[in-house]
Amino acid sequence: MTAEQLISFARGAPSLDIIDIEGLKAAAVRAFDADPAGVTAYGTSVGYLPLRQWIADKHGTTPAHVLVTNGSLQADAFLFEQFVTPGDVIIVEKPTYDRTLLNLKNRGADVRAITVDADGIDTDELRALLESGVRPKLAHIIPNYQNPAGVTLSLERRHALLALAAEYGFTIFEDDPYVDIRFRGEALPSMLSLDTSDVVVHASSFTKTVCPGVRVGYLVGPTTLISAIAATATNLYISPSMLSQATVYQFCVSGDIEKSISTVCTALGERARLLGEALNKHIPDATFVAPDGGYFLWVELPATVDVDKLLPAATALGVAVVKGSDFLLEGGKSSLRLAFSAVTDDQIDEGVRRIAEAIRTVS
Repeated sequence: MTAEQLISFARGAPSLDIIDIEGLKAAAVRAFDADPAGVTAYGTSVGYLPLRQWIADKHGTTPAHVLVTNGSLQADAFLFEQFVTPGDVIIVEKPTYDRTLLNLKNRGADVRAITVDADGIDTDELRALLESGVRPKLAHIIPNYQNPAGVTLSLERRHALLALAAEYGFTIFEDDPYVDIRFRGEALPSMLSLDTSDVVVHASSFTKTVCPGVRVGYLVGPTTLISAIAATATNLYISPSMLSQATVYQFCVSGDIEKSISTVCTALGERARLLGEALNKHIPDATFVAPDGGYFLWVELPATVDVDKLLPAATALGVAVVKGSDFLLEGGKSSLRLAFSAVTDDQIDEGVRRIAEAIRTVS
């Protein structure tokens, strides 16, 4: 089977047709013209200062609270290195990003997963765990269009989670790379913006709004934390890529990022709609929550479907998916994560038809 025949719902990356190639090329030229010394130098481990200022302005803070990283996953890794030692209790969502689980396991964390429903993490379930005497050090939360479930944490639960963190003394890691990819509904305030007790560390990325190849993410947190991570980063790589960060900065200050976000939101909103229609048509006994934004849709298949068997069957039919069990400590044996970001409109119905055919072969 050729690569052209494969329809992939596996990777959370935008298709090339919705990336602003011309805008990025122009931004790179402007970066060289505006600051040739800054673009070609080592820089510092906290990142390119003009971009740090732009991010700080976006979040209503100062550059001293901002560290720019090599993608948001590196921001996660740096934060976990500061916070997580073997045996520490860490709260995650159930399901959650598979690499978050991997990183926490590698650090020896005592990972406790709290159920996610259509309104995000179940704060009543979390409170019950806390009242039982469990004392977490950190709660990792993806509040908007969650990976993999596609759901958004409600405003009521954002306030409830902040109150729990303040009462029980843990930090909320607000991992928020999808926030700007909204198809419908009203934007909700970040927990960082609502925080009055200094319990939130915020991370985001330009991967979803610009492109993955720039590898630019960031952390916003207390200056003591940012300084500690900066010291680690200096020893690790001296500085991140000034060229990538300066290009992203020029892309942002020109206003091209707003145009890019609009393009991505329009395209992915249509893809999410088509994916929902195709699921209802070809796999009517599947259940899912239609996302209001982001890249992903979580599908619960009938209990008779074993995704460990489904995955190779789907691959043989030319469609790639990701098993739900990859995003859970246990369970997910009849679940799939479908990424609709890299599939074009004309591939979606055929891709779901192939999944349905694969289901029939293993059921």
